[in-house]
Amino acid sequence: MITILQRELLAILRSPRAAVGLVTVALLCAAVVVARWPGGGVADLSGGVSRGVFAIFAWGLLASVLLLAPAFAAPAIVRERVRGTLLLLLNSPLHPLAIYAGKFLAVLGFVALVLSASLPAAAGCLALGGIDPWRQVAVLYGVLLLVAAQCAAIGLLVSIRAASTDGAIRATFAAIFALVFVTLGPRFLTQGQPGVLSLGADWLRRLSPVPVVMELTGRANAGGVGLVETASAVPPFFLAGGLLCLGLAVATLLQLNHRIFDRSRDAGKITDDQSLAVRSARRLFFLVDPQRRSATIPRWLNPVMVKEFRTRRFGRLHWLLRLAAGCTVVSLALTLAATTGTVAWGVETIGGLLVLLQVALVVLIAPSLASGLVAAEREWGGWNLLRMTTLSGPRIAAGKLGSVLWTMLLVLAATLPGYLMMVVIKPTMASQVTLALVSVLLAVAVTIAVSAAVGSFFSSTTAATVTVSLVLLTAYLVPLGVWAFRDDPFGHRLVETVLLATPLAAALAAIRMPGFTGYDLVPAAWWVAGVVTVVGLTVFGLRLRRLLQPE
Repeated sequence: MITILQRELLAILRSPRAAVGLVTVALLCAAVVVARWPGGGVADLSGGVSRGVFAIFAWGLLASVLLLAPAFAAPAIVRERVRGTLLLLLNSPLHPLAIYAGKFLAVLGFVALVLSASLPAAAGCLALGGIDPWRQVAVLYGVLLLVAAQCAAIGLLVSIRAASTDGAIRATFAAIFALVFVTLGPRFLTQGQPGVLSLGADWLRRLSPVPVVMELTGRANAGGVGLVETASAVPPFFLAGGLLCLGLAVATLLQLNHRIFDRSRDAGKITDDQSLAVRSARRLFFLVDPQRRSATIPRWLNPVMVKEFRTRRFGRLHWLLRLAAGCTVVSLALTLAATTGTVAWGVETIGGLLVLLQVALVVLIAPSLASGLVAAEREWGGWNLLRMTTLSGPRIAAGKLGSVLWTMLLVLAATLPGYLMMVVIKPTMASQVTLALVSVLLAVAVTIAVSAAVGSFFSSTTAATVTVSLVLLTAYLVPLGVWAFRDDPFGHRLVETVLLATPLAAALAAIRMPGFTGYDLVPAAWWVAGVVTVVGLTVFGLRLRRLLQPE
């Protein structure tokens, strides 16, 4: 185990992303404390400033752990298999438990190093007063280590099932998003109701670190709708999180053996021999037979875009139909909640949830498609073939960007029935829905432009996907983090200025989501999004022009 731990930890520390993460976390934590440090010999004896600083400090560290830990855990096993070294490890005297423990502890060791870089800022928070060093600071670091363990366990389980490193990273970030945010959703629907469903939703919420951090920072508990909870969320979180890590570790160890190389593919079944219900469902999801011979590309269609659709997993029609069907079901489920919970939540809240669903799909799917437009070609040798064709740079760029754009428009179109039902419930929301949809479309444009521009600087799909995901998650989460601390310690003008940087906030403000009604973001946020999109597309075009030139 020690051998694997040393090798994995050294590999992580030698990565440029690790150095950037360490320095960034240390500088940002220190900047938060220095910015609110009392000056002129005047101190806040009430402790309000120190509590506000500690809240920003805690949420910033949580975001850092959620962004950094999965990026290093997800490729840990699949990278060994792609390089051919996993078989050597399994044939060595090392036990699978030692291999798993070495990789798991390497990720935890790196996270512990990141957290140690924040200790001077934590000492500054304690020096400001009003913060308990054991019940708040010590517990916070324990929670963050458990969150890192959850991320590592999820990443290693996904890694042992994935076929590529970039696919493992995408799936891991999606699973972490579900763990942190989606687990809070059922509590909104069942809170205050008796029965097994309410109890299950309450324990499902214990898996998320959000309620615990909110309790430690003195904020309202997550998942509550007007009800006050007196029980502490810390012990249940440690219990549920520990059991989750144990279960994921067992599931990974059961697959960490030589049988991982002998996975047989499903032979499939003859469709005509299935039941009527199965055949009807297949007719719904497979409107066009994906196995039929592909037609000739017409002259008016961009061949690069067709190539992207036919060689990309999410570009194939049957995968797009499945994804769109899932989005339609989720959006209609939210509107169903609106019909039963309009008095308690308001239709605006349901509209805000639909906006969050759409932008979450954009942030999770678009980077995985757009970041590798150039990096995947350069990594697998396809870029030289493109350079030898008669296609011009603008035509190549239009084809690649168009393949991502049409995919995202299809996914977003699947959520439109939810908005339609909202307008039926409350016709006066038609203008709000229109403004929100314009903001979401701008979010798509910004995400695609930034992903393509940043990804074009890399020759590895994995590095491009990780970097783009970190950039976009930071760009979307930081403004919302500032908004979460509105009025304490950030003022209204500062919050409104920061929210202009993201079209997500403009969509939430346009649809009158509670908490965003006091901010006037449209159309200023649209102009910012337009400028960012133009700059991103310009950078992407210049990079393509540079890469298409003879070497």
